[in-house]
Amino acid sequence: MFKFPFRRRATILGLVTAALLAGHAARSLAADYATILMYHRFGEDRYPSTNVTLEQFEEHLEILASGPYNVMPLDEVVEHLQAGKPLPDRSVAITIDDAYLSVFEEAFPRLKERGFTATLFIATRPVDRNLPGYMDWDQIREWQAAGFGVGSQTQTHPHMHQIPIEDSRRELEVSNERFLAELGLRPTLFAYPYGEYNRAVLELVRDTGFEAAFGQNSGVAHGYNGFFELPRFALNEQYGDRNRLETAINGLPLKVNQIVPEDVVLTTNPPLYGFTLSADMDQERQLRCFNSKYGKLDVAIIGRRAEIRMPGPLVGKRPRVNCTMPGPEGRWRWFGRQFLPE
Repeated sequence: MFKFPFRRRATILGLVTAALLAGHAARSLAADYATILMYHRFGEDRYPSTNVTLEQFEEHLEILASGPYNVMPLDEVVEHLQAGKPLPDRSVAITIDDAYLSVFEEAFPRLKERGFTATLFIATRPVDRNLPGYMDWDQIREWQAAGFGVGSQTQTHPHMHQIPIEDSRRELEVSNERFLAELGLRPTLFAYPYGEYNRAVLELVRDTGFEAAFGQNSGVAHGYNGFFELPRFALNEQYGDRNRLETAINGLPLKVNQIVPEDVVLTTNPPLYGFTLSADMDQERQLRCFNSKYGKLDVAIIGRRAEIRMPGPLVGKRPRVNCTMPGPEGRWRWFGRQFLPE
């Protein structure tokens, strides 16, 4: 066999290695998605469904700080996605809902210590009324002055799909007025209270001037379906261990369109649920969908179309169906949908 001289072999090896590294770097900067994490309370053991323990939160921050993750402000993530600008692979944004006092006392100093930022979604009435257990406007101004983000979650945190649309409009208008008076800004980002909305509420939020809106359904955020049903991974005591976090922050988008039913408020239950996979979702035969009551669901693949069937009605206030597909490097693609039975 012909052999290259050692120096030439070393040169070729170096060129190949450089090319591989350059290719990896290019791929890592070509992401059009990000993982958005959602928290509520910190170290408030009385509320396990919305709380993470301080030990859990510190572990989360250590994982984010020590791994190949890029923690970014939420508004920058949205800006990149809307402009089609590439994001670093494994970009992560941290969001916190409801402005509980433990956010200021426990999460805020720990985030600052790590050099991280977060966006706080606020319903204004509890703050205006100085309700126990909530932040006040001075604390929110301190949060804002430290470079942390503020988003809206209405005035009173209602179930928006259950109230007249004019009441929802008033919720947005009044809260915007309060943000402007107290913080000198109108938020551009919105989180649906409880992750609940219908098509009319979604259109109202968009028409009010918000640039993006976020639910409480799991998945990796991207712009394939617009910017007013962006998913977030919720973390709490039960679903806040290391494996859950690492699955989320290493996740990939499962891109779908032509979602039926379009509205998450169900007029038929069980729904005839289905969607079309985008052309680059190439593991369609390995698509799996799950619901907490029924476990693994029946999935029929017809070309690019996936039809998911439940053996019975979806139950609970906010039942979810999560669909996953294996991606490269042992990572998982994820698309979650939260439904609202009537």
